[in-house]
Amino acid sequence: MANETSRTKALVTGASAGIGEAFVRHLAARKYDLILVARRKDQLERLASELSDKHGVSADALEADLSEDAGVALVEERLRSGDIDLLVNNAGFGTVGEFAGLPLERELAELDVNVRALMRLCHAALASMVERRRGAVINVASTAAFQPVPYNATYSATKAFVLHFSEALHEEVKPHGVTVTCLCPGPVKTEFQDVAGIDGSRIPSFAWESVDSVVDTALSAMRGRRAIAIPGAVNKMTAATAQLAPRFLTRRIAGVMFRDQGRGTQP
Repeated sequence: MANETSRTKALVTGASAGIGEAFVRHLAARKYDLILVARRKDQLERLASELSDKHGVSADALEADLSEDAGVALVEERLRSGDIDLLVNNAGFGTVGEFAGLPLERELAELDVNVRALMRLCHAALASMVERRRGAVINVASTAAFQPVPYNATYSATKAFVLHFSEALHEEVKPHGVTVTCLCPGPVKTEFQDVAGIDGSRIPSFAWESVDSVVDTALSAMRGRRAIAIPGAVNKMTAATAQLAPRFLTRRIAGVMFRDQGRGTQP
């Protein structure tokens, strides 16, 4: 696994805002060289230039739309060069509403970004990491991964995949000196809520985590070679409760929480 005091290299998807931007800022401060991946080229280039000037690291922008095969292939090619010590699969988005009334094209794009792209990039990165017997992958899921969420059906299902997939990979690559960690944050104040159509004002203030604490938790779990990272005591309790409570109860509670937000929502 990468030593944070050396000039190692990380590739971060969804790097232009939110948790992804926080990841690249934290990694640059730890002297990682960086590949920043997102759709917004201008924003990526400004951020890359800022990080390079401030921290003296190499920071390159790679424009790619991970909902399209060509975009994923571009990032796969970069990962297969074999010099990436850390892959952060952060890119993703959510939708809210009754599934039958949501545009199917958008739901399928959500599946492509949250699942297919993440799987392809893991495959591209892990081959060389296993061969070199070092490296790490952080896959960003959500506390939604621990239960079905009515009116947020596709998103929670994709994150359940990310969690289970990451845990399985963790066991497979551990004997080769490689770590796969699944980050499962709860509510984080980023542009995610606006894109998904979620009313953040309905979420209690004590439930929110800062992007900095989320990233710190993820990097600490990576260093500790842990399979799952859940930031914050409230989120840990939520995840544990979801696993212990009867499934009919967890889905009903989640349905009540999201029902009003889901009515009429067309992201």
